[in-house]
Amino acid sequence: MGFLSEALIFFVAALIVVPLSKRLGLSPVLGYLGAGLMIGPAGLALVGDADDVLAFAELGVALFLFLVGLELQPRRLWIMRRAVFGFGSLQMLLTTVVLGLLLAATALTGLVALVVAFAVALSSTAFVLQLLGEQQRLQQPHGRAAFGVLLLQDVAVVPAMIAIGLTASQAGGVSGVLHLPGVAGIVLGCIAARFLLRPALRWIAQSGIHELFTAAGLTLVIGAALAMHSVGLSMALGAFVAGLMVADSPYRHQLETDINPFKGLLLGLFFIAVGMSVDISLLLEAPLTVLGLTGALMTLKALLIYPLGRWHGLTRTESLRAALVLAQGGEFAFVLLSAATAAALIDQDIAALSILVVTLSMALTPVLVGLGERILRKNAPERAFDTIEGQENSVVIAGFGRVGQIVARVLTMRHIPFTGLEIDPGRVDFMRRYGHQLYYGDATRLDLLRTAHVDSARALVVAVGNVEASLRIVEQVRATCPGVAILARAVSRDHELRLREIGVDFVIRDTFLSSLALAIALLEQLGLSRAGAEVAAEQFRQHDIATLDRQFAVFRDDAAMHRTTLDAQEELKLLFSEDDAASEVIPPDRN
Repeated sequence: MGFLSEALIFFVAALIVVPLSKRLGLSPVLGYLGAGLMIGPAGLALVGDADDVLAFAELGVALFLFLVGLELQPRRLWIMRRAVFGFGSLQMLLTTVVLGLLLAATALTGLVALVVAFAVALSSTAFVLQLLGEQQRLQQPHGRAAFGVLLLQDVAVVPAMIAIGLTASQAGGVSGVLHLPGVAGIVLGCIAARFLLRPALRWIAQSGIHELFTAAGLTLVIGAALAMHSVGLSMALGAFVAGLMVADSPYRHQLETDINPFKGLLLGLFFIAVGMSVDISLLLEAPLTVLGLTGALMTLKALLIYPLGRWHGLTRTESLRAALVLAQGGEFAFVLLSAATAAALIDQDIAALSILVVTLSMALTPVLVGLGERILRKNAPERAFDTIEGQENSVVIAGFGRVGQIVARVLTMRHIPFTGLEIDPGRVDFMRRYGHQLYYGDATRLDLLRTAHVDSARALVVAVGNVEASLRIVEQVRATCPGVAILARAVSRDHELRLREIGVDFVIRDTFLSSLALAIALLEQLGLSRAGAEVAAEQFRQHDIATLDRQFAVFRDDAAMHRTTLDAQEELKLLFSEDDAASEVIPPDRN
């Protein structure tokens, strides 16, 4: 079968299976593994040799480690130092040691046990971050702690790959002196980055040809990887060092943007190749053994992570959540195990069983996390709303998310006291660390609002993001405290109209002013003067307000609302057509 035919099979399999796994709530990594399983020897046998594909797809691993090097800025590590170097390093060390001792007790040799233990101690960065992002828990304490652990694990892959390469070379009789040029190459590379690399990137960027800059980024990664490989060191190390060399340069973000698509495609190809090599017959032959090992891995990792979370300062609930979300094996177990197998450090059968266990642990993680959340909600005692102190403040803020926090910071700057109410206990605990006067409570409850002295406040700011909760708060306060000014955020145009219908004193959509500011900057970038851009934005603002007034008058009449919307669009076109004829217009692009 030709190269193009195989490439077509890979693409079609990925396009079918990966979106399907996404719809099922699974990680794209599992989709790629499933695609490989489908087209590999254990499935339809459309492509037979995974080794050649793995050899090519290792470039995806190198690109990943290049991006890790780009992200590894000292400032970022310092901010997260406790989560990364404390929680993360202890998790890796403790899990590797305990798993290694248990595996050594099962008749595996010390080196094999250590390699397998380290590989399965890694959790899935892509999987966990996606899961936390979907649950909107990245900013919660356990989410930030998990991110620190994952960052440490991503960095730990680099020395592990180096160690595997060194061990394999020494096992083959290669002298350690052979690696001295590699050390010299690292030093020379750092010097070149200081004096040559950045001017070269600047010169290429000034050409204005984007694809040349992309080619420069790929040349940097591949060249560094091959240079390290030529002296017996890991290609991954070369890519990682290349990332470090430009991590603080002004071209870091552009390089990351250009390299990321190639990294994604080649890593996807790598996982497809891993899926092709998964021995599904192991599961069919010994299902109890495989499932038992999977359960043992996840249980052991969770039991080890939980006390570390408590040591890190997490609550019992947050520690349990961190333990559950990090209990699976990770995608870079496939990388390490494949490298160790290619270096003849571990047996192919052991690697196949380990990869199968890791894959199953990833598939079971959403189920485990969901079950854990149900148990926590069912068994955890209901947290009582906070007792609000007796002083009366002139402002009550309901909702302390991104909008409420900015309002609170402005009030703090002006030394205006306020009382904040927030339904998310994790956010309350976090914000209190920074001195905010914030209380845990449900602002939709009128008794809680009265306890917060909303009846004697000069203003109520409704900053909650939930539409129905926002409307309920406004309805109750407007009915019982008519003298209180109500200022509210709206998340949509319909939400704004409903708030106006109830009778708020001021309402604005979340993104309205920021969108206008962005439009002004865009018009300036396109050649319009600052004054002209501001006039255009103000005209649109006034038109939008007038349109909302007309829509508000017919808010409950769907047909009239539709006609009003269409009329407003035509009026807007006419307004700016007339304005262009009488005033400044954007000059054409002369390039």
